Amino acid sequence: MDNKKSRDNKGLENERRIDQLVNLVEKNTRTQRHLEEHSDISSSPDNIEHAKEVQRQRSDQIENLKNKIAYGDAHNREKQVENIEKRLRYTEGYLNNNTDHMDSETFKKTKEKQEHRKENLDSYF
Repeated sequence: MDNKKSRDNKGLENERRIDQLVNLVEKNTRTQRHLEEHSDISSSPDNIEHAKEVQRQRSDQIENLKNKIAYGDAHNREKQVENIEKRLRYTEGYLNNNTDHMDSETFKKTKEKQEHRKENLDSYF
């Protein structure tokens, strides 16, 4: 009986994950289309950079959900650590190359995000 209940719960979890995946993909698609069509009229480069960062986060979430659905939670943990490490490296490189061109508020927020990523990464170990 417990095995059937476990399968039912797993099925419900995957159903919610699929719904969440569909939602994320739709948001990702709308934002990407908006960026492609209107990036030249934005009044602030920070807004565009923020939208791109949100898109990167959504891409990570989409990958994580796909892995959870396909492989379960154990594989997902490894992928999450890998994705966080990748984002840390990419953002660090971005900061190293663009600090001179960033306003102080964007720099501050980006550094805060890096700290949150490090904390998140530490929580896996």
